[in-house]
Amino acid sequence: MQTRAASSAAAAKRSEEQTDSSKADLQEASSTSSTEKDHGSTPDPEEEKPNKTQQLKKVFKEYGAVGVSFHIGISLMSLGMFYLLISSGIDMTALLCKLGFSEELVQSKMAAGTSTFVLAYAVHKLFAPVRISITVVSVPLIVRYLRKTGLFKPPTPAP
Repeated sequence: MQTRAASSAAAAKRSEEQTDSSKADLQEASSTSSTEKDHGSTPDPEEEKPNKTQQLKKVFKEYGAVGVSFHIGISLMSLGMFYLLISSGIDMTALLCKLGFSEELVQSKMAAGTSTFVLAYAVHKLFAPVRISITVVSVPLIVRYLRKTGLFKPPTPAP
């Protein structure tokens, strides 16, 4: 038997996932249309900078298990840290507004009456670009270090 809080938390999570998927579809559509416009007007590929998701996919493809393991590890630590902060009673709404997040974005992610885990997950999702940036920067350095120490083989040159 579900409680009212559990069913509202599940409904909030479903609506968040639907919102996230529709935002991703919108971003993909807008990036597709903007790249089509850019190809016609400017042949310079240097001006096109890949977004965070594309950078993360490139790191996963290039570094494999190290990239995936590092990103999952940092994501779990992030989620645990935010859960600990929220369960200890810190007012995350005020803190996020001070960090520069728009109040409407914070309020949309943090519905009133949601559980501690759902709030922690919402804040965790807000910090996704930070986690992705840390992964994109750190994984090449980690792999380079592991290759220097002899734990990993150097990359094989492509024929």
